[in-house]
Amino acid sequence: MALPVRQQMKYWGIAAAVFLVVLWGLGNVILPFLVGGAVAYFMDPVADRLERTGMSRTAATALISIVAVVVFVLAALLVIPTLVRQLAQLINTAPQILGQLQTFLTARFPTIMDNESVLRETLASIGEMIRSRGGELVTTVLSSAMGVVNFVVFIVVVPVVAFYMLLDWDKMISRIDGWLPRDHAPTIRRLASEIDAVLAGFVRGQVLVCVILGVYYSVALALAGLNFGLVVGAIAGFLTFIPYVGALVGGGLAIGLALFQFWGEWWMIALIWAIFQSGQFVEGNILTPKLVGNSVGLHPVWLLFALSAFGTLFGFAGMLVAVPVAAALGVIARFLINQYTESKLYNGLDSVPEPDLRVEVTLAPEAEARLSPETGAVILQPPGRTAP
Repeated sequence: MALPVRQQMKYWGIAAAVFLVVLWGLGNVILPFLVGGAVAYFMDPVADRLERTGMSRTAATALISIVAVVVFVLAALLVIPTLVRQLAQLINTAPQILGQLQTFLTARFPTIMDNESVLRETLASIGEMIRSRGGELVTTVLSSAMGVVNFVVFIVVVPVVAFYMLLDWDKMISRIDGWLPRDHAPTIRRLASEIDAVLAGFVRGQVLVCVILGVYYSVALALAGLNFGLVVGAIAGFLTFIPYVGALVGGGLAIGLALFQFWGEWWMIALIWAIFQSGQFVEGNILTPKLVGNSVGLHPVWLLFALSAFGTLFGFAGMLVAVPVAAALGVIARFLINQYTESKLYNGLDSVPEPDLRVEVTLAPEAEARLSPETGAVILQPPGRTAP
């Protein structure tokens, strides 16, 4: 016998509360396990595809792990030091760039750039703030992302957790499926499938889009000769996760640096603009439709709210679970709205359709049917028998 709805809501509410309390209390401790689980989730389709080629699950997991370690080592040795160095140089150069902007505005608009001008003081204060607080900002970001646990422990635990979760992923899903309440198992499976489709369409697809655009912008800007082109491309690619923000921030930063570096060489400034314009064209017409899809159910505003709320409440661990939770809440909200629109509360008692009592009868080719003159009922007459 199924539990009443009120009892079910109480138990599900308790489960949600326990999840939030554990996330809040153990956020720093479970961070490596969350990252490892996320890696396993992203790599599970790759492992399934390798299995379909004839490899065992163990061999597929080992191959993925080896490739991931090689990529991480190459990035740590070649890419990350360059990014950090260029970011530090950009922070130190910011006051000089703003000083030249101030000189340019003073020459063109002397009335608004006098010694007591608010705009002049604002530009000067921004430059000093970036130079004094830039290093602190970078340190804070890195410490919030990686320093919540010991760095060595993080580097060791995440690959181990990812390896074993990827190896047993299908078994874990099967075991969890066996724990579902029998009355609601079909509905929960359907909702879980929709949540997985949203995450697969948005997170996996959007991460690929970010990586492709980040590499394109970084390489293209570096080849064009733009100072700090590598870090600008990385920033633009990372912010592409939020629609339009990557193009606006990365494009504005790149064009601003191009104006500072190539002033007077308008074809170089046009080249920088063309790089971002071509990147946006490829993203909007090829990458996003193919990798993400047109409707994944995560609105940018809802995504921003989820990231801000979970990041504020639970730190970096909260930001990791923000997107899956936002996807789950979006799917559940659409399910509840659909249930509401089909209920009597929405349609009213008078709008419930009456049952259709009509019966369709299929006659044999030789049978005949006629109407009774007394009652008007249909009389079926077998073949070879005369009517009474």
